[in-house]
Amino acid sequence: MSKNAKIAAGGVAVGLILLIWVPWWVAFLIVLGVPAAAYLALDPSQRRRLRRVTRKELGR
Repeated sequence: MSKNAKIAAGGVAVGLILLIWVPWWVAFLIVLGVPAAAYLALDPSQRRRLRRVTRKELGR
């Protein structure tokens, strides 16, 4: 299993656990808020590099 697949599986597991313990809208905010906060915490140069890598992978 690749690293990205492990991360995705962990995210799905955490999401399901959150849906059981907290209201759905709180889980939704957490699932969207954590990656958004992580992206906003990057420097502008790191954001450019991340976008460039993502576009390259889409062209494969």
